[in-house]
Amino acid sequence: MSPPATRTMALARVWLRQIAVLSQKEIKQLLRDRALFIYTVYIFTANIIIAAGGASNELRDSAVRVHDADQSLASRDLIYRFQQPRFRLAGEVGSAAEALRLLDQGEAQMILEVPSGFTESLRRQQVVHVQALIDTSQANTGYLASSYAARIVARYSEDWVGRNIIRAGGDPRQMPAIRNELRVWYNPGLNDKWFNTISELLTMVTVACILLPAAAMIREKERGTLEQLLVSPLTPLQIMLSKLLSMMLVMLCGTTVAVFGIMMPFYGVPFVGSVPLFFALTALYAFTNAGLGLAAATFARNSAQVGLVVLLMVMPIVMLSGTWTPMESMPPWLRSLMYLSPLRHYIEIAYGILLRGAGFGILWNSVLPMAAIGVALFALGLVRFRRQFA
Repeated sequence: MSPPATRTMALARVWLRQIAVLSQKEIKQLLRDRALFIYTVYIFTANIIIAAGGASNELRDSAVRVHDADQSLASRDLIYRFQQPRFRLAGEVGSAAEALRLLDQGEAQMILEVPSGFTESLRRQQVVHVQALIDTSQANTGYLASSYAARIVARYSEDWVGRNIIRAGGDPRQMPAIRNELRVWYNPGLNDKWFNTISELLTMVTVACILLPAAAMIREKERGTLEQLLVSPLTPLQIMLSKLLSMMLVMLCGTTVAVFGIMMPFYGVPFVGSVPLFFALTALYAFTNAGLGLAAATFARNSAQVGLVVLLMVMPIVMLSGTWTPMESMPPWLRSLMYLSPLRHYIEIAYGILLRGAGFGILWNSVLPMAAIGVALFALGLVRFRRQFA
């Protein structure tokens, strides 16, 4: 090997050793910062548990008040189909005015009104209108209540028609019908805990990827050690890489604890895909957001300010990611902005690997945009750092 090549390899080893020493320093400083260390442990442990035990997106125990003006066997048959776990019959009311009052006071989510002459109209094969007044102050539960109520009434109508056909000597099974067969994939039990824990993990990974490098950088400012690093034989790139790599390692450890220590053993969250691929792409996602965190540190002077700046950055990333709001429900102009959110692409990767067992051949169209965003954000952080301190 020629002397120039030997000298280049020696310089490269020194360069990498300096980064390794700086990374060890960052991890030790994190362990000594009790508040930040406790917060880091919390978001990957207790916060995941709280998310799993949070409110369900399904309709449960919705209070139903009934105004039955018919008081017949047929009306009671319809009323008592509104049973748990979706609904809870909270009693009858004497008038429509009283029903509206209870709805306004929040003592019932739905008022079911059965008109007088309900049974007689059914026997004459006439159209009968049953009214359901639903409190949609909470849009999701209100929508679910109306959907389940419509299905119950439709089922009741089918049963009534079937009984009439049997009385006429026919066979309802011979009548033409459309059979609806559902095949639910990847989460066949529609388990909310799977969705809640994975979504919360992805959100907390985003927070950690931005906050931890920003906190590491702002710590140097507050203690006056950043100037010492700059006058040492270190480049701005080495300083940024050391903070990025150390916090990336911390974030990967936290993700490991969350997935294998909490989500899988306690809530049965599956891990169908490749473990190395998941953590490799999670590390890439950490790199994507770390540049944004380091850039945030250049805009702040202390920890309080960097917390506000990070919050300002995290909220658009999460809200434009599709974690809680489907991309298809967004307006077109906002939908185009969602592609700029790195979390938007990481969601496809995480759910694809964890639940669907997707490989890189399927996920590459999400990996490439995320990597491109990461390079751009890291370059932004490096430019800001050099301009401010170099």
